[in-house]
Amino acid sequence: MTPEHDTLLVIDTATEACSVALFARGALVASDHAVMGRGHAERLVPMIARLPGRGRAASILVNCGPGSFTGVRVGLAAARALALAWNVPVSGYSTHDLIAAMALDAMPDMPGVDVVMTGGHGEYFVQSFDAARQPATALTSLAPDAAANICVQALVAGSMAQALVAARGHGTALALLPDARKALLLAPSARALPADPVYGRGADAKPMAVPTPAKAHAPG
Repeated sequence: MTPEHDTLLVIDTATEACSVALFARGALVASDHAVMGRGHAERLVPMIARLPGRGRAASILVNCGPGSFTGVRVGLAAARALALAWNVPVSGYSTHDLIAAMALDAMPDMPGVDVVMTGGHGEYFVQSFDAARQPATALTSLAPDAAANICVQALVAGSMAQALVAARGHGTALALLPDARKALLLAPSARALPADPVYGRGADAKPMAVPTPAKAHAPG
C-alpha cells in the first residue's frame, strides 16, 4: 500500500494487550491483537510487518500510557523510529482516554465512566470521564481503597474494573484493555498528545543524599 494522506498506523503496547491497526480513509484495513504478559518488543515488529505495505502510513498514532513501563517505552520507540524512517508525523493518546471511549461506545446511555487500570506497587491508575468522553478528573495513582472511595460513576471500565466494583459493592464493570482497532473512537483532541510517556505516577527511585563530609580533627 502506498501511503496516502489519510492512512494511519496505530500502535498500542502500554498494557498486557499488544495491538496494531492500519486505517485508510477512516476505515480499518488490517490489524493484529494479542494479550500477553511479556514479549511486546519481540511481538510488535512482526505484527507491523504483516500489515499491508508493512504498515507504512502517512501518520502514526501511539499509546503513551499509563501502563507497563516497558510496554510504554516499546510502543513509543517503535512509533518514533518508524516516523523518522518514513518522514511522517507521530502523535499519542492516553490509555484512559481510549478505555473511556470504548466503554461509552459500548454503553452510550451512561452519564460517564470511571476508568481504573492496573498501576504500580498495588495501586490503580484512576480517571473519571463525562458522557462526552471528556476527562472530569486528573489522572491519579491510588491505593485500591482510596480508588473505591473516589470512583462514583455507576460504570467502571478497565483492567481493574471488576475488582473495584466488587470492593465498593455496586456498579457495572467492563473489563477492558486498550485496543488499537478502536483508536478512531477518540476525539481528534485526544489523538494529539505529544509522543512522550505518560507514567501516571512519579518516579519510584529517589536521588541519593550527598553525604556530609566529616570534619577534620586537628592533631593533638
